[in-house]
Amino acid sequence: MKAHDGMYIGGDWRPAAGRDRIEVVNPADEQVIAAVPAGTAEDVDAAVRAARAAFPGWAATPAADRADLIGALRDVLVARKDEFTQTITAELGAPLGFSGTVHVGAPVAVASSMAELAASYAFEEEIGDSTVLLEPVGVVGAITPWNYPLHQIVAKVAPALAAGCTVVLKPAEDTPLTAQLFAEAVHEAGVPAGVFNLVTGTGPVAGQALAAHPDVDLVSFTGSTAVGRQVGATAGAAVKRVALELGGKSANVILPGADLAKAVGTGVGHVMNNSGQSCNALTRMLVHRDQYEEAVTLAAAAVARYPVGDPCDEATRLGPVVNAKQRDRVRGYIAQGVEEGARLVAGGTEAPHARGYYIAPTVFADVTPEMAIAQEEIFGPVLSILPYEDEDDALRIANGTVYGLGGAVWAADREQAVAFARRMDTGQVDINGGRFNPLAPFGGYKQSGVGRELGPHGLAEYLQTKSLQF
Repeated sequence: MKAHDGMYIGGDWRPAAGRDRIEVVNPADEQVIAAVPAGTAEDVDAAVRAARAAFPGWAATPAADRADLIGALRDVLVARKDEFTQTITAELGAPLGFSGTVHVGAPVAVASSMAELAASYAFEEEIGDSTVLLEPVGVVGAITPWNYPLHQIVAKVAPALAAGCTVVLKPAEDTPLTAQLFAEAVHEAGVPAGVFNLVTGTGPVAGQALAAHPDVDLVSFTGSTAVGRQVGATAGAAVKRVALELGGKSANVILPGADLAKAVGTGVGHVMNNSGQSCNALTRMLVHRDQYEEAVTLAAAAVARYPVGDPCDEATRLGPVVNAKQRDRVRGYIAQGVEEGARLVAGGTEAPHARGYYIAPTVFADVTPEMAIAQEEIFGPVLSILPYEDEDDALRIANGTVYGLGGAVWAADREQAVAFARRMDTGQVDINGGRFNPLAPFGGYKQSGVGRELGPHGLAEYLQTKSLQF
Protein backbone atom coordinates (compact mmCIF):
# COMPACT_ATOMS: atom_id res chain seq x y z
CA MET A 1 0.00 0.00 0.00
CA LYS A 2 1.65 3.23 -1.17
CA ALA A 3 1.92 6.07 1.31
CA HIS A 4 3.49 9.51 0.88
CA ASP A 5 5.97 10.52 3.55
CA GLY A 6 5.03 14.16 3.36
CA MET A 7 2.28 16.74 2.99
CA TYR A 8 0.72 17.96 -0.25
CA ILE A 9 1.19 21.73 0.00
CA GLY A 10 1.37 24.30 -2.77
CA GLY A 11 1.16 21.69 -5.52
CA ASP A 12 4.04 19.51 -4.27
CA TRP A 13 4.73 16.78 -1.72
CA ARG A 14 6.81 18.39 1.01
CA PRO A 15 8.57 16.84 4.02
CA ALA A 16 6.63 17.13 7.26
CA ALA A 17 7.87 19.51 9.92
CA GLY A 18 8.08 16.78 12.57
CA ARG A 19 9.16 13.16 12.72
CA ASP A 20 6.09 11.59 14.34
CA ARG A 21 4.13 9.09 12.27
CA ILE A 22 0.61 7.64 12.33
CA GLU A 23 0.35 3.93 11.66
CA VAL A 24 -2.49 2.83 9.39
CA VAL A 25 -4.01 -0.48 10.48
CA ASN A 26 -6.10 -2.86 8.39
CA PRO A 27 -9.14 -3.50 10.62
CA ALA A 28 -9.76 -6.92 9.06
CA ASP A 29 -6.50 -8.46 10.31
CA GLU A 30 -5.06 -5.79 12.65
CA GLN A 31 -1.87 -5.51 10.57
CA VAL A 32 -0.06 -2.21 9.99
CA ILE A 33 -0.19 -1.46 6.27
CA ALA A 34 1.43 1.98 6.12
CA ALA A 35 2.49 5.04 8.08
CA VAL A 36 1.92 8.72 7.33
CA PRO A 37 3.27 11.92 8.90
CA ALA A 38 1.56 13.28 12.00
CA GLY A 39 1.21 16.91 11.04
CA THR A 40 1.97 19.79 13.39
CA ALA A 41 0.79 23.39 13.67
CA GLU A 42 3.81 24.29 11.51
CA ASP A 43 2.56 22.01 8.70
CA VAL A 44 -0.93 23.48 8.98
CA ASP A 45 0.45 27.01 8.82
CA ALA A 46 2.42 26.22 5.66
CA ALA A 47 -0.69 24.75 4.04
CA VAL A 48 -2.87 27.70 5.00
CA ARG A 49 -0.31 30.15 3.67
CA ALA A 50 -0.25 28.26 0.38
CA ALA A 51 -4.04 28.32 0.21
CA ARG A 52 -4.13 32.04 1.02
CA ALA A 53 -1.60 32.82 -1.70
CA ALA A 54 -3.58 30.82 -4.27
CA PHE A 55 -6.96 32.29 -3.32
CA PRO A 56 -7.02 35.53 -5.36
CA GLY A 57 -6.17 33.76 -8.61
CA TRP A 58 -8.59 30.90 -8.03
CA ALA A 59 -11.43 33.22 -6.97
CA ALA A 60 -10.90 35.23 -10.17
CA THR A 61 -10.93 32.10 -12.34
CA PRO A 62 -14.14 32.02 -14.44
CA ALA A 63 -16.75 29.66 -13.01
CA ALA A 64 -16.78 27.70 -16.28
CA ASP A 65 -13.05 27.00 -15.94
CA ARG A 66 -13.48 25.94 -12.32
CA ALA A 67 -16.26 23.63 -13.50
CA ASP A 68 -13.97 22.09 -16.11
CA LEU A 69 -11.32 21.33 -13.50
CA ILE A 70 -13.86 19.73 -11.15
CA GLY A 71 -15.00 17.66 -14.11
CA ALA A 72 -11.40 16.66 -14.78
CA LEU A 73 -11.02 15.65 -11.14
CA ARG A 74 -14.13 13.51 -11.44
CA ASP A 75 -12.67 11.83 -14.49
CA VAL A 76 -9.51 10.95 -12.57
CA LEU A 77 -11.60 9.48 -9.75
CA VAL A 78 -13.37 7.30 -12.32
CA ALA A 79 -10.11 6.25 -13.98
CA ARG A 80 -8.58 5.33 -10.62
CA LYS A 81 -11.70 3.73 -9.17
CA ASP A 82 -9.99 0.39 -8.52
CA GLU A 83 -7.18 2.06 -6.55
CA PHE A 84 -9.63 3.98 -4.40
CA THR A 85 -11.77 0.88 -3.87
CA GLN A 86 -8.85 -1.24 -2.72
CA THR A 87 -7.43 1.53 -0.52
CA ILE A 88 -10.75 2.16 1.23
CA THR A 89 -11.25 -1.55 1.85
CA ALA A 90 -7.72 -1.87 3.22
CA GLU A 91 -7.87 0.99 5.72
CA LEU A 92 -11.61 1.10 6.56
CA GLY A 93 -12.62 -2.55 6.18
CA ALA A 94 -15.63 -1.99 3.93
CA PRO A 95 -16.42 -4.95 1.63
CA LEU A 96 -14.96 -4.47 -1.84
CA GLY A 97 -18.36 -4.34 -3.55
CA PHE A 98 -19.61 -1.64 -1.18
CA SER A 99 -16.36 0.30 -1.49
CA GLY A 100 -16.65 0.44 -5.26
CA THR A 101 -20.37 1.07 -5.53
CA VAL A 102 -20.89 3.49 -2.64
CA HIS A 103 -17.56 4.74 -1.30
CA VAL A 104 -16.35 5.62 -4.80
CA GLY A 105 -19.61 5.77 -6.75
CA ALA A 106 -21.26 8.39 -4.52
CA PRO A 107 -18.39 10.91 -4.60
CA VAL A 108 -18.12 10.54 -8.37
CA ALA A 109 -21.80 11.50 -8.59
CA VAL A 110 -21.24 14.43 -6.21
CA ALA A 111 -18.25 15.67 -8.22
CA SER A 112 -20.32 15.47 -11.41
CA SER A 113 -23.14 17.47 -9.84
CA MET A 114 -20.74 20.14 -8.59
CA ALA A 115 -19.07 20.46 -11.99
CA GLU A 116 -22.49 21.12 -13.51
CA LEU A 117 -23.47 23.53 -10.73
CA ALA A 118 -20.25 25.51 -10.99
CA ALA A 119 -21.01 26.13 -14.68
CA SER A 120 -24.66 27.11 -14.17
CA TYR A 121 -24.88 28.66 -10.69
CA ALA A 122 -26.07 32.27 -10.50
CA PHE A 123 -23.21 33.99 -8.70
CA GLU A 124 -24.87 37.34 -9.37
CA GLU A 125 -28.50 38.47 -9.22
CA GLU A 126 -30.55 41.64 -9.50
CA ILE A 127 -32.88 42.54 -6.62
CA GLY A 128 -34.69 45.80 -7.21
CA ASP A 129 -32.08 48.47 -7.88
CA SER A 130 -29.30 46.38 -6.30
CA THR A 131 -26.85 43.86 -7.68
CA VAL A 132 -26.12 41.02 -5.27
CA LEU A 133 -22.82 39.20 -5.68
CA LEU A 134 -22.16 35.76 -4.25
CA GLU A 135 -18.43 35.55 -3.64
CA PRO A 136 -16.15 32.82 -2.24
CA VAL A 137 -15.64 32.87 1.52
CA GLY A 138 -11.89 32.41 1.24
CA VAL A 139 -9.68 29.70 2.73
CA VAL A 140 -11.58 26.64 3.90
CA GLY A 141 -10.32 24.29 6.60
CA ALA A 142 -11.94 20.91 5.89
CA ILE A 143 -11.81 18.25 8.62
CA THR A 144 -13.22 14.92 7.48
CA PRO A 145 -14.10 11.61 9.21
CA TRP A 146 -13.10 8.03 8.50
CA ASN A 147 -16.49 6.45 7.87
CA TYR A 148 -16.84 7.66 4.26
CA PRO A 149 -13.27 8.80 3.60
CA LEU A 150 -13.59 9.76 -0.08
CA HIS A 151 -17.21 10.89 -0.11
CA GLN A 152 -16.74 13.28 2.81
CA ILE A 153 -13.66 14.79 1.17
CA VAL A 154 -15.45 15.35 -2.15
CA ALA A 155 -18.58 16.66 -0.41
CA LYS A 156 -16.47 19.48 1.03
CA VAL A 157 -13.73 20.05 -1.53
CA ALA A 158 -15.87 20.02 -4.69
CA PRO A 159 -18.34 22.74 -3.61
CA ALA A 160 -15.53 24.80 -2.08
CA LEU A 161 -13.63 24.74 -5.37
CA ALA A 162 -16.84 25.44 -7.31
CA ALA A 163 -17.42 28.52 -5.15
CA GLY A 164 -13.89 29.79 -5.77
CA CYS A 165 -12.46 28.91 -2.34
CA THR A 166 -9.11 27.29 -1.65
CA VAL A 167 -8.85 24.35 0.75
CA VAL A 168 -6.69 22.79 3.43
CA LEU A 169 -7.82 19.24 4.19
CA LYS A 170 -7.13 17.40 7.46
CA PRO A 171 -8.49 13.85 7.04
CA ALA A 172 -9.19 11.33 9.79
CA GLU A 173 -6.08 9.57 11.06
CA ASP A 174 -7.63 6.12 10.47
CA THR A 175 -8.04 6.66 6.71
CA PRO A 176 -5.28 8.99 5.49
CA LEU A 177 -4.30 6.86 2.49
CA THR A 178 -7.55 7.66 0.70
CA ALA A 179 -6.86 11.36 1.27
CA GLN A 180 -3.34 11.03 -0.14
CA LEU A 181 -4.73 9.24 -3.17
CA PHE A 182 -7.24 12.09 -3.59
CA ALA A 183 -4.40 14.61 -3.50
CA GLU A 184 -2.74 12.67 -6.32
CA ALA A 185 -6.01 12.89 -8.26
CA VAL A 186 -6.20 16.66 -7.71
CA HIS A 187 -2.64 17.02 -8.99
CA GLU A 188 -3.34 14.81 -12.01
CA ALA A 189 -6.48 16.80 -12.86
CA GLY A 190 -4.43 19.98 -13.12
CA VAL A 191 -5.90 21.94 -10.23
CA PRO A 192 -3.57 24.95 -9.73
CA ALA A 193 -0.94 24.78 -7.02
CA GLY A 194 -2.16 25.85 -3.58
CA VAL A 195 -5.85 25.56 -4.39
CA PHE A 196 -5.98 22.21 -2.59
CA ASN A 197 -3.61 21.24 0.23
CA LEU A 198 -3.40 18.18 2.46
CA VAL A 199 -2.07 17.82 6.00
CA THR A 200 -2.36 14.42 7.70
CA GLY A 201 -2.39 14.32 11.48
CA THR A 202 -4.44 13.90 14.62
CA GLY A 203 -7.50 15.92 15.54
CA PRO A 204 -6.14 17.42 18.77
CA VAL A 205 -2.98 18.67 17.02
CA ALA A 206 -3.48 19.26 13.29
CA GLY A 207 -7.27 19.55 13.44
CA GLN A 208 -7.20 22.04 16.30
CA ALA A 209 -4.48 24.08 14.61
CA LEU A 210 -6.53 24.25 11.42
CA ALA A 211 -9.75 25.25 13.20
CA ALA A 212 -7.93 27.94 15.19
CA HIS A 213 -5.76 29.33 12.38
CA PRO A 214 -6.44 33.06 11.98
CA ASP A 215 -6.18 32.91 8.18
CA VAL A 216 -8.85 30.21 7.76
CA ASP A 217 -12.18 31.83 6.90
CA LEU A 218 -14.50 28.82 7.22
CA VAL A 219 -14.17 25.52 9.04
CA SER A 220 -16.17 22.59 7.63
CA PHE A 221 -16.18 19.64 10.03
CA THR A 222 -17.86 16.23 9.92
CA GLY A 223 -17.65 13.99 12.96
CA SER A 224 -19.06 13.46 16.42
CA THR A 225 -21.25 16.01 18.14
CA ALA A 226 -18.78 16.22 21.05
CA VAL A 227 -15.87 17.19 18.81
CA GLY A 228 -18.16 19.40 16.74
CA ARG A 229 -18.87 21.48 19.82
CA GLN A 230 -15.15 22.04 20.31
CA VAL A 231 -14.63 22.96 16.65
CA GLY A 232 -17.60 25.32 16.77
CA ALA A 233 -16.31 26.99 19.94
CA THR A 234 -12.84 27.44 18.47
CA ALA A 235 -14.19 28.91 15.23
CA GLY A 236 -16.73 31.05 17.07
CA ALA A 237 -14.05 32.61 19.24
CA ALA A 238 -12.40 33.89 16.05
CA VAL A 239 -15.75 34.92 14.51
CA LYS A 240 -15.22 32.65 11.52
CA ARG A 241 -17.88 30.68 9.72
CA VAL A 242 -18.46 27.05 10.51
CA ALA A 243 -20.33 24.15 8.91
CA LEU A 244 -20.91 21.11 11.11
CA GLU A 245 -22.28 17.72 10.04
CA LEU A 246 -22.50 15.75 13.27
CA GLY A 247 -24.08 12.69 14.87
CA GLY A 248 -27.42 11.03 14.33
CA LYS A 249 -29.88 8.56 15.79
CA SER A 250 -32.31 8.24 12.93
CA ALA A 251 -35.76 6.69 13.15
CA ASN A 252 -37.22 4.31 10.57
CA VAL A 253 -40.98 4.63 11.10
CA ILE A 254 -43.16 1.87 9.62
CA LEU A 255 -46.82 2.91 9.59
CA PRO A 256 -49.65 0.34 9.51
CA GLY A 257 -50.45 -0.77 5.98
CA ALA A 258 -46.88 -0.38 4.70
CA ASP A 259 -45.09 -3.28 3.03
CA LEU A 260 -43.67 -4.62 6.29
CA ALA A 261 -41.24 -7.13 4.80
CA LYS A 262 -39.76 -4.57 2.42
CA ALA A 263 -39.58 -1.87 5.08
CA VAL A 264 -37.85 -4.14 7.58
CA GLY A 265 -35.45 -5.63 5.03
CA THR A 266 -34.46 -2.24 3.67
CA GLY A 267 -34.13 -0.83 7.15
CA VAL A 268 -31.86 -3.65 8.29
CA GLY A 269 -29.69 -3.13 5.20
CA HIS A 270 -29.42 0.57 5.98
CA VAL A 271 -28.01 -0.25 9.42
CA MET A 272 -25.69 -3.04 8.30
CA ASN A 273 -24.18 -1.16 5.35
CA ASN A 274 -20.70 0.14 6.16
CA SER A 275 -20.84 -1.92 9.39
CA GLY A 276 -23.32 0.56 10.84
CA GLN A 277 -20.78 3.38 10.60
CA SER A 278 -23.08 5.93 8.98
CA CYS A 279 -24.16 9.06 10.82
CA ASN A 280 -27.66 8.80 9.31
CA ALA A 281 -28.06 5.03 9.78
CA LEU A 282 -31.66 4.10 10.59
CA THR A 283 -30.75 2.49 13.90
CA ARG A 284 -34.20 2.89 15.51
CA MET A 285 -37.00 0.94 13.85
CA LEU A 286 -40.47 2.00 15.03
CA VAL A 287 -43.28 -0.52 14.46
CA HIS A 288 -46.96 -0.52 15.50
CA ARG A 289 -47.69 -2.96 18.33
CA ASP A 290 -50.00 -5.04 16.14
CA GLN A 291 -47.10 -5.83 13.77
CA TYR A 292 -44.27 -5.72 16.28
CA GLU A 293 -43.42 -9.40 16.74
CA GLU A 294 -43.70 -10.03 13.01
CA ALA A 295 -41.23 -7.21 12.40
CA VAL A 296 -38.84 -8.63 14.99
CA THR A 297 -38.93 -12.03 13.27
CA LEU A 298 -38.33 -10.44 9.87
CA ALA A 299 -35.40 -8.41 11.21
CA ALA A 300 -33.76 -11.48 12.72
CA ALA A 301 -34.04 -13.25 9.37
CA ALA A 302 -32.71 -10.22 7.50
CA VAL A 303 -29.51 -9.86 9.54
CA ALA A 304 -28.72 -13.51 8.83
CA ARG A 305 -28.19 -12.44 5.23
CA TYR A 306 -25.21 -10.29 6.28
CA PRO A 307 -22.29 -12.71 6.74
CA VAL A 308 -19.38 -11.21 8.65
CA GLY A 309 -15.96 -11.80 7.18
CA ASP A 310 -12.97 -10.77 5.13
CA PRO A 311 -13.94 -7.60 3.20
CA CYS A 312 -11.92 -8.85 0.23
CA ASP A 313 -14.17 -11.92 -0.03
CA GLU A 314 -17.00 -11.32 -2.52
CA ALA A 315 -19.42 -13.22 -0.26
CA THR A 316 -18.87 -10.79 2.64
CA ARG A 317 -21.57 -8.19 3.23
CA LEU A 318 -20.43 -7.01 6.68
CA GLY A 319 -16.81 -6.12 7.34
CA PRO A 320 -15.14 -4.99 10.57
CA VAL A 321 -15.53 -1.64 12.27
CA VAL A 322 -12.64 0.74 11.80
CA ASN A 323 -10.52 0.17 14.92
CA ALA A 324 -10.27 -1.49 18.31
CA LYS A 325 -11.65 1.55 20.14
CA GLN A 326 -14.77 1.53 17.98
CA ARG A 327 -15.17 -2.24 18.40
CA ASP A 328 -15.02 -1.90 22.18
CA ARG A 329 -17.42 1.04 22.14
CA VAL A 330 -20.03 -0.89 20.15
CA ARG A 331 -19.68 -3.98 22.32
CA GLY A 332 -20.13 -1.78 25.38
CA TYR A 333 -23.45 -0.50 24.05
CA ILE A 334 -24.60 -4.04 23.28
CA ALA A 335 -23.80 -5.11 26.84
CA GLN A 336 -25.58 -2.04 28.18
CA GLY A 337 -28.68 -2.86 26.13
CA VAL A 338 -28.86 -6.30 27.70
CA GLU A 339 -28.31 -4.84 31.17
CA GLU A 340 -31.13 -2.32 30.67
CA GLY A 341 -33.57 -5.11 29.78
CA ALA A 342 -33.72 -5.13 25.99
CA ARG A 343 -34.23 -8.54 24.35
CA LEU A 344 -31.28 -9.70 22.27
CA VAL A 345 -32.74 -11.20 19.09
CA ALA A 346 -29.53 -11.60 17.07
CA GLY A 347 -25.84 -10.99 17.53
CA GLY A 348 -24.27 -9.93 20.80
CA THR A 349 -20.85 -9.13 22.22
CA GLU A 350 -19.12 -12.35 21.21
CA ALA A 351 -16.45 -11.84 18.53
CA PRO A 352 -17.33 -13.44 15.17
CA HIS A 353 -13.62 -13.92 14.35
CA ALA A 354 -10.44 -14.31 16.37
CA ARG A 355 -8.68 -11.41 14.63
CA GLY A 356 -10.03 -8.19 13.25
CA TYR A 357 -12.38 -5.59 14.69
CA TYR A 358 -15.57 -7.49 13.93
CA ILE A 359 -19.01 -7.05 15.49
CA ALA A 360 -21.82 -9.57 15.00
CA PRO A 361 -24.88 -7.95 13.36
CA THR A 362 -27.10 -7.27 16.35
CA VAL A 363 -30.84 -6.74 16.78
CA PHE A 364 -32.61 -5.70 19.99
CA ALA A 365 -36.34 -5.99 20.67
CA ASP A 366 -38.38 -4.71 23.64
CA VAL A 367 -36.43 -1.46 23.50
CA THR A 368 -37.89 1.53 25.32
CA PRO A 369 -37.18 5.13 24.27
CA GLU A 370 -35.14 6.04 27.35
CA MET A 371 -32.58 3.23 26.93
CA ALA A 372 -29.06 4.21 25.93
CA ILE A 373 -29.25 2.06 22.78
CA ALA A 374 -32.30 4.11 21.72
CA GLN A 375 -30.82 7.51 22.58
CA GLU A 376 -27.09 7.46 21.86
CA GLU A 377 -25.18 7.11 18.61
CA ILE A 378 -23.58 3.64 18.63
CA PHE A 379 -21.95 3.73 15.19
CA GLY A 380 -22.00 -0.01 14.65
CA PRO A 381 -24.24 -2.75 13.20
CA VAL A 382 -26.81 -2.55 15.99
CA LEU A 383 -30.56 -2.14 15.40
CA SER A 384 -33.13 -1.31 18.08
CA ILE A 385 -36.80 -2.10 17.41
CA LEU A 386 -39.32 -0.02 19.38
CA PRO A 387 -43.12 -0.46 19.51
CA TYR A 388 -45.55 2.44 19.30
CA GLU A 389 -49.29 2.83 19.94
CA ASP A 390 -50.38 5.33 17.27
CA GLU A 391 -48.91 7.97 14.94
CA ASP A 392 -48.60 10.59 17.67
CA ASP A 393 -46.73 8.12 19.84
CA ALA A 394 -44.47 7.21 16.92
CA LEU A 395 -43.73 10.87 16.29
CA ARG A 396 -42.92 11.45 19.95
CA ILE A 397 -40.42 8.58 19.91
CA ALA A 398 -38.95 9.56 16.54
CA ASN A 399 -38.36 13.15 17.68
CA GLY A 400 -37.31 12.16 21.19
CA THR A 401 -33.53 12.45 20.89
CA VAL A 402 -31.04 15.31 20.73
CA TYR A 403 -30.31 14.38 17.11
CA GLY A 404 -32.07 15.16 13.85
CA LEU A 405 -30.00 14.10 10.85
CA GLY A 406 -31.92 11.43 8.92
CA GLY A 407 -35.06 9.36 9.02
CA ALA A 408 -37.43 7.22 7.01
CA VAL A 409 -41.17 6.70 6.77
CA TRP A 410 -43.01 3.76 5.21
CA ALA A 411 -46.74 3.81 4.48
CA ALA A 412 -49.21 2.33 2.02
CA ASP A 413 -50.26 5.86 1.09
CA ARG A 414 -47.53 8.22 -0.04
CA GLU A 415 -49.37 11.30 1.20
CA GLN A 416 -49.68 9.75 4.66
CA ALA A 417 -45.92 9.16 4.70
CA VAL A 418 -45.20 12.73 3.55
CA ALA A 419 -47.53 14.17 6.19
CA PHE A 420 -45.69 12.23 8.90
CA ALA A 421 -42.28 13.20 7.51
CA ARG A 422 -43.22 16.88 7.63
CA ARG A 423 -43.66 16.55 11.39
CA MET A 424 -40.27 14.92 11.98
CA ASP A 425 -37.48 17.05 13.42
CA THR A 426 -34.78 15.92 11.04
CA GLY A 427 -32.90 17.18 8.01
CA GLN A 428 -33.59 14.38 5.53
CA VAL A 429 -36.32 11.73 5.32
CA ASP A 430 -36.53 8.77 2.93
CA ILE A 431 -40.11 8.06 1.82
CA ASN A 432 -40.85 4.38 1.10
CA GLY A 433 -37.18 3.64 0.42
CA GLY A 434 -36.21 6.89 -1.30
CA ARG A 435 -32.76 6.82 -2.87
CA PHE A 436 -29.65 9.00 -2.58
CA ASN A 437 -29.82 12.26 -4.51
CA PRO A 438 -26.48 14.12 -4.85
CA LEU A 439 -28.34 17.40 -5.42
CA ALA A 440 -30.51 17.21 -2.28
CA PRO A 441 -29.22 19.09 0.79
CA PHE A 442 -27.89 16.90 3.60
CA GLY A 443 -27.51 18.11 7.18
CA GLY A 444 -29.11 18.10 10.59
CA TYR A 445 -31.56 19.64 12.99
CA LYS A 446 -30.76 20.08 16.70
CA GLN A 447 -27.38 18.62 17.73
CA SER A 448 -26.85 16.95 14.36
CA GLY A 449 -25.20 20.02 12.97
CA VAL A 450 -25.21 23.43 11.33
CA GLY A 451 -25.41 24.00 7.58
CA ARG A 452 -25.95 21.70 4.60
CA GLU A 453 -23.87 19.68 2.17
CA LEU A 454 -24.50 18.63 -1.46
CA GLY A 455 -26.26 20.38 -4.33
CA PRO A 456 -26.88 24.11 -4.53
CA HIS A 457 -27.44 24.36 -0.78
CA GLY A 458 -24.03 22.81 -0.19
CA LEU A 459 -22.39 25.18 -2.65
CA ALA A 460 -24.00 28.16 -0.91
CA GLU A 461 -22.20 27.28 2.34
CA TYR A 462 -18.94 28.42 0.75
CA LEU A 463 -20.25 31.77 -0.52
CA GLN A 464 -20.68 35.16 1.10
CA THR A 465 -22.94 37.95 -0.04
CA LYS A 466 -22.08 41.42 -1.24
CA SER A 467 -24.74 43.96 -2.22
CA LEU A 468 -24.09 46.78 -4.71
CA GLN A 469 -26.57 49.63 -4.28
CA PHE A 470 -27.43 51.88 -7.24
